[in-house]
Amino acid sequence: MAYEQGVDVDMVAESGPGLAFIAYPRAVAMMPLPQLWAVFFFIMIIFLGLDSEFVFHEALVTAIADMYPTFFQFGHRRQLLLLAISVASFLVGLLMVTEGGLYVFQLFDYYACSGITLLFFAVLQCVCVGWVYGADRHYDNIVDMIGYRPWPYLKYCWQYVTPAICTGTFVFSLVKYNPLKFNNTYEYPWWGYLIGGIFTLSSTLLVPLWMLYIIGVTPGTLRQRVKVLCTPANDLPTPSTERALYSKTFQTFTELCTLRSSVIKLQDVRLQVL
Repeated sequence: MAYEQGVDVDMVAESGPGLAFIAYPRAVAMMPLPQLWAVFFFIMIIFLGLDSEFVFHEALVTAIADMYPTFFQFGHRRQLLLLAISVASFLVGLLMVTEGGLYVFQLFDYYACSGITLLFFAVLQCVCVGWVYGADRHYDNIVDMIGYRPWPYLKYCWQYVTPAICTGTFVFSLVKYNPLKFNNTYEYPWWGYLIGGIFTLSSTLLVPLWMLYIIGVTPGTLRQRVKVLCTPANDLPTPSTERALYSKTFQTFTELCTLRSSVIKLQDVRLQVL
């Protein structure tokens, strides 16, 4: 495409929605059997979107249901929650298929669910898993799940390597931040950037606000509150207790299977006698 038009590659293959819905379809149209490759390409796009929606909805519904298990474990409340989130997502998606929907889509894509926001949450997750919950505890949980000890270097990645890379990328993104432009030409009005900032803060501020709230309602001095909140719960099973529970469960299951086979043999004997 760049060769035929006599321009650079970055002029015909820019990032964003135009790459998937303009540049790639034009490239597919130049290949042999373009109809076949076009069908494969758009089927891939559909499956990719469905897979992303499954992960997003299941993660959100599971998080909310786990926060309030006594409410969502009765009846069809969990399914109704999933339906409400799906309907809300559908209504938001309708805005993106209007004539100006591409402008709204880029606001969501640039400010709400990518870039700086994801890096910020990645840093927080690394700190929570590697330092608050504990890399050793998390490593032991993985051993219990898969049955063998993975490469110990993973613990140092959770504690040092991954947080350092994410933090460095986060700071670099802040330093090199450029306001969003549509097709690298159209600049959004000031209220468009304001909406984008609200999108970013709507998800980013939830974590520090919840941290301040939970610190405020926890009794004790500030140091005691932080220590209590950064300590894993005492009722969490340790690897030794989990292995003991697994062995006891396996023993009970074996006894039940033995008892069932004995009952079946006894019934066969009675049938033969009759």
